[in-house]
Formats: sequence, C-alpha cells, structure tokens
Amino acid sequence: MAKQANDSGTNLGFEAQLWAAADKLRGNMEPSDYKHVALGLIFLKYISDAFEAKRAELLQDKLADAEDPEEYIAENVFWVPKAARWSRLQARAKQTSIGKDIDDAMLAIENDNASLKGVLPKDYARPALNKVMLGELIDLVSGIGMAEEADRSRDILGRVYEYFLGGFAGAEGKRGGEFYTPRSVVRLLVEMLEPYKGRVYDPCCGSGGMFVQSERFVEEHGGRIGDIAIYGQESNYTTWRLAKMNLAVRGIDADIRWNNEGSFHKHELPDLKADFILANPPFNISDWGGDRLREDARWQFGTPPVGNANYAWLQHIHHHLAPKGTAGVVLANGSMSSAQSGEGDIRRKMVERDAVDCMIALPGQLFYSTQIPACLWFLARHKKPGNGWRDRRGEILFIDARKLGHMVDRTRKEFSDEDIARISGTYHAWRGESDAASYEDEPGFCRAATLEEVRRHNHVLTPGRYVGAAAAEADDVPFEERFAKLRKTLVEQFAEAEALSALIQTKLEEVGARD
Repeated sequence: MAKQANDSGTNLGFEAQLWAAADKLRGNMEPSDYKHVALGLIFLKYISDAFEAKRAELLQDKLADAEDPEEYIAENVFWVPKAARWSRLQARAKQTSIGKDIDDAMLAIENDNASLKGVLPKDYARPALNKVMLGELIDLVSGIGMAEEADRSRDILGRVYEYFLGGFAGAEGKRGGEFYTPRSVVRLLVEMLEPYKGRVYDPCCGSGGMFVQSERFVEEHGGRIGDIAIYGQESNYTTWRLAKMNLAVRGIDADIRWNNEGSFHKHELPDLKADFILANPPFNISDWGGDRLREDARWQFGTPPVGNANYAWLQHIHHHLAPKGTAGVVLANGSMSSAQSGEGDIRRKMVERDAVDCMIALPGQLFYSTQIPACLWFLARHKKPGNGWRDRRGEILFIDARKLGHMVDRTRKEFSDEDIARISGTYHAWRGESDAASYEDEPGFCRAATLEEVRRHNHVLTPGRYVGAAAAEADDVPFEERFAKLRKTLVEQFAEAEALSALIQTKLEEVGARD
C-alpha cells in the first residue's frame, strides 16, 4: 500500500486501486452492508487527520490549549476524543476487540459533536463482521494520503470517499442509484447553472453529490466557498447519514434535513426560496401520497396525478425558486411528452407561462438505477434577468445529447469533459452571457424554438422534434401517438390477414372442385 499512498497526489487511478483492494477484502459481504463499513472508516480517518493537523498548530501556540474542544469547533474542525483518534485504532487493528473499539470511537465522536448525532455507523462489533477483514481495511485506509501535507491529505480522503460512493452505487445496481447520481450528470447540471453565489437546494439530496460539485465549482472558478448556502432534504435515513458524512468529509457546512415523510408531506423548508435548485428525484414514483395533496399551494400549473410524482417534483422545485432562480432537474423521458392524467395540461401551462428554459435529451445507460434514457429540465423564474444576458422570454432551448457520452464499462456511460463543455457552452451562449460564444442553432444537436413552434407540437418537449435530427426516435413521439399508429398498423394487418385467409380458402375450394 505504500506505493499507492506515495502515488496518490499524481496517479489519477489511485482511487480505483484502493477500491479494488478494499473490494477484495469484502469477500462475501453484500455491498449494501460493506458500504457503511468502508465509508465509516474513511470518514473516521478524515476527521482524525483534520483534528491532528489542527492540534499540531495549537501545540505550537503557547496561548492555545490543544485539548480544548472549543479551539477546534471555532475552526469548523470536529473534536476527536483520545480514544477515537485514528492512531489508536490503527495500533489496535489486529486485536479481536477492534469492532467494539470502532463503535466506541463513533459514539464518542457523536457525543462531542452535536451535528454528527445519529449519523455515524456503529455496528462494527457485530459477530457477522469479519474482524480480520476489518483490521486489514484499517491498514488500507491508513495509507491514504500518508505522504501528503495535511490539507492535501484531507482532499485526497474526500476524493476517495466520493469515488467509493460511486463504486458502491455501481455494485448495488438499482438500489445504489437511489442514493447516488453519476458524477458526470451532476457536473453537467452544475456547469449549466453556475452556482457562484446564493442559496443552493436539493429536495431529494441522496448522498449529497450535488452540493459537493457546487462547492467544487465555486472553488475552481476562483469564488469563495462561503458565498453559497446549502439546503437539502432526504427521506431515507441511511442515505441522509451518507450525505452528512459526505459533506463533512469535504468540510462543507449545510442544512440537510431528514424526515421519513419526504419533501411533499413534511415540508421542512417551507419558506426557502433558492437561487439554484439541482435535483434527481426518483423516476415515475406512483406511491407518493398524491391523494392526500389535492389542494396545495405548490401546484401552480395544475394538480399532479396521484399515480406519478414527476410533475409534483417539477412544481415543488419551481415553487422554491427565488425571483431570478434557476433549476436543473433529472426526470424520466416520458415527462417530456406524456398527456395522461392531466400531465399534458400541466406541461402546457408551464410552457405558456415561460417556466421552461431548456430541455436536454440524455443518452441511455448514464444511471446505475435504470437503463431507461432520461432528460434534464431547466426551469427559470425570470428569463429576462438583466446582468447583460439576453431576453429569453418566449423561447426554449432544445439540446439533443443522446449521441454523446462514452462507455466506461459494459453497462454504463459517462459524459467526457468535452461533452459537458459542449452542452453547457451551448446553454451559456444561448443565454447571452458576456464571456460566452455567440449562439447558433446546430442541426441535429440544438435549436432555440419559439413558443409558437412548441404549440404546433402540442407542447411536447422532446428535443428530437425540434433540432432537425435525421429521424425521430421512439422517445420523441408521445405514447398516445405511437399507440394510435401501432393500433392502426395492427388493424390493417388483421384485415390483410383476413383477405389472405379468404383467398387461400377460395383457391383450396377451386382445387377441390377440379378433383
């Protein structure tokens, strides 16, 4: 492991090497269980390293008390009691009591850090958990960032945590997709919306990837991390814990609420108006309890159907936008064209009231949880925002990105940096941003369509209808149209079959008569 640690600053594949080594230690343990074992230890190593770095500073200051928790809390560093420090756990990694030692460490950290209460995994002592594997995993994690200075080491641990989240999502398949949005999709959303300053919200935040990328965006573009305030909500308790740890590993302060009723039924942040909303809601959920929410202030464009929450999510998100706010939402392709249960009417009102800014068709195989192609909805409260941007009222930008992306394994695609730059650059050019290129329609890829054109397509928002693709794919045509066409074809084929059957019967009778 020493070589991996030494390479960690320059070798872009070191996360994959660590993942392979950690996955080998897993043995027959299910990824969904092992996930919390591995991620909990990476988190523990991170906060211990951050604590030790701050402690070393305080020891050099004669006026400071290195054992005073307030010295650490003031610097947004978690206080780690002596019994919970990584050096102690590493020294005891081969002891049979190591599981209990880790559980005690987690409890001690929670007791001394209120923001972590109920967040950390505390079942390392369970008999089913192989203690030899646990000791070897501690040794593996101990090597992360050893050759780096303190800040660099913590950044590396953050990268490893994020990589492992993705790895577990892939290993768990559909279940994994419930807590993790692929990094390239999150990056695209962030590059499109450019959350430099203001309030960022995710009403179904999963493991917090949207927030991590937002903060990274600000850092990479020379902004100040404190310029954005982060808010989120998550209904799955286990996933909420992952999000809290994920954000803590990155040193991100955020107001992330958990409740098992979800954003629709227990509105934790009812008065929040966000400048940026990024969300990947669960696709097409039918049991969202819509029958109990027939009358709600959020349904500005129409009451969403009881059997599908897609348009409930869109309206919940639009409701929480600030006067000049923008949102990027991942939804199933059907949301762009469905006319069932009043969805077509809701979509028509959203278009006519200029709530829809941009639509992007995504390629298939981007997500862990489904092979079904998805799309991105971009909503805007005000399409004439000032700041030198052009007036976009009465227009919608359509981008068909289905041919972009590359396979990263047998089942999944990712967007490249070039793909993300091409899509986001097109959006920025269309918005008329001062530092963007001039916008031009590109046949087969993008088109700025007027509301009149959208009306002619019955407010169907599939980009393939507008960008001039050589041939529309099935997903570009609403289900009702496809069904009617198929039914007509089937009726015609039945008629042909009956005519052919009658002809054959006639011929057989003629042959029989000659005999």
